[in-house]
Amino acid sequence: MLHLIAVITAKPGQRAALLAIFKANVPNVLAEPGCIEYAATVDITGFEGLQAPLGPDRFIVVEKWAGPDALRAHMAAPHMADYGAKTKDLVAERLLHILTPA
Repeated sequence: MLHLIAVITAKPGQRAALLAIFKANVPNVLAEPGCIEYAATVDITGFEGLQAPLGPDRFIVVEKWAGPDALRAHMAAPHMADYGAKTKDLVAERLLHILTPA
């Protein structure tokens, strides 16, 4: 199994628009073979002082994939190319952390 943590920073004030496009694509991704988990996450309130806040323009995508082939297929999927085209002007930075269980 692989884990992917994507740290997405939207251009100022664009997180809501970016998340709307992301959420519209989630059913496509969850239907992919080998997709175990795919969800966007944002800061939760009530843990101030315990967490490093993401802030108003950033969110994290938590993904789990059955293996490297499933992740590579996901990255090459037509709906991901469409997602990239729709969001390119909304994204300031995208950092991917591809991980394996220790």
